[in-house]
Amino acid sequence: MASPFLARRAATLGLALALAAGWLPAGAAPKQVRLVVPFPPSGNLDTITRQVAEGLQQTFGVVIVENRPGANGNIGADNAYKSAPDGSTLMFAPYGPIAVNQHLYPRLSYDPAQWVPVAMLGTVPNVLAIHPSLPVHDLAGFIAYLRANPGKVAFASQGAGSSSHLAAELFMQLTGTSMLHIPYKGTGPALVDLLGGQVTVFFDTLSSSGKYQKSGKLRILAVADDKRSPLLPEVPTFAEAGPPSMTRMMANAWYAVVAPPKTPRDVVQKYERAINEVLASPATKRKFEEMGIDPLITTSAEAGRFMQQETEKWGQVIRAGKITLD
Repeated sequence: MASPFLARRAATLGLALALAAGWLPAGAAPKQVRLVVPFPPSGNLDTITRQVAEGLQQTFGVVIVENRPGANGNIGADNAYKSAPDGSTLMFAPYGPIAVNQHLYPRLSYDPAQWVPVAMLGTVPNVLAIHPSLPVHDLAGFIAYLRANPGKVAFASQGAGSSSHLAAELFMQLTGTSMLHIPYKGTGPALVDLLGGQVTVFFDTLSSSGKYQKSGKLRILAVADDKRSPLLPEVPTFAEAGPPSMTRMMANAWYAVVAPPKTPRDVVQKYERAINEVLASPATKRKFEEMGIDPLITTSAEAGRFMQQETEKWGQVIRAGKITLD
């Protein structure tokens, strides 16, 4: 979900791009830039990082994408966090290592509060996807079914602490319902079991589940955004389809760029402008649209405020759900 200030920022794209040119001093030799991705080389994050990296090469020269997966993003985050704050390393990440992991793990080797925000990349809405064998056809019916069968319905997630897990937790807290959590190792295995009926509920991203709604293999009941998706315009938002508490059911996956602590402001601004230029390019817009991702053009300050809002929001959900990861 794009917050109001992010939505307003999209309207000022022309100004951002007008500032983008001319920041690299004449004759400056391009240096190698390392983009750390704290997850495996697959999925939305890796794809959009490589898309942006290709565009950044025109400005920075050699740009390398380095996947450092493990521990819910903590291994790659630790590597990026401890890198020199000279602009040679950035981390492209989802919300875990930026806004969530500090609430899940008793100890981290890095302090997420010290990341230097650079830019947002985009958001993709989570959707409530169910297997057709579940005898419900709308959100109201789904909530009623859960209340009549407390703790008996199993929901899949991409893993403990993932966006799909926390979206389900938020939903249960807002509706006073309970389900059994079945964590998987990524979207692929969870989606396979959902399609096979081994689990019947998955708060998945629109980009991976949307096509199965059209084929009838899955039933998508609602979109966790403040507006309907143009990819599935027939599917209502939670606020449209549910009780008043569903106006707070905003649970989107998002991707952002941060730099190591103490990275100078002028370095951050150079990357902010260059990244925004790439996000506004027709090629990137097409790629994001194909993936169901809404690109976000922001200043680093706006990105920082958004990250702080998300840190506070998901911290409350995690504490209320008593979720911990060792």
